[in-house]
Amino acid sequence: MKIREFKELSADELTAKEAELRDQLFKLRFQKSLGQLDNPMKLKNVKKDIARIKTLLNRPGKGTE
Repeated sequence: MKIREFKELSADELTAKEAELRDQLFKLRFQKSLGQLDNPMKLKNVKKDIARIKTLLNRPGKGTE
């Protein structure tokens, strides 16, 4: 997802999306360990999306205060 799409979400939605991405990251790491991962770039993209969400949540005025 693009940062622009994340900016449109509320703090609660961002938190839910982060949890969803963390679950997806776990599953991708598991697939990688088994040698079943088709596209290794998925790992990098999911990590970056999690970092984008964390950045937005830590921004004043957007995250939990």
